[in-house]
Amino acid sequence: MTMITNYNELIPEGVLFSIKQIDEMGIIKSDLLKKLIYSRKIEVTKLASKNFISRTALISYLEENTYTIL
Repeated sequence: MTMITNYNELIPEGVLFSIKQIDEMGIIKSDLLKKLIYSRKIEVTKLASKNFISRTALISYLEENTYTIL
């Protein structure tokens, strides 16, 4: 039986999340998230001097990088 993770149910409602918020949710550690941003592997929204990740971009990244190991 294959389980498919439903990130829409797991990730709280919201439009934009800061790096700190995503780290505090236990989804992706801030160091790794910064590397993903700098290597342009995840879409970022820049407001003033702060980087934010949209809920949609976060879910898309997680879905693209989730694999079932048999």
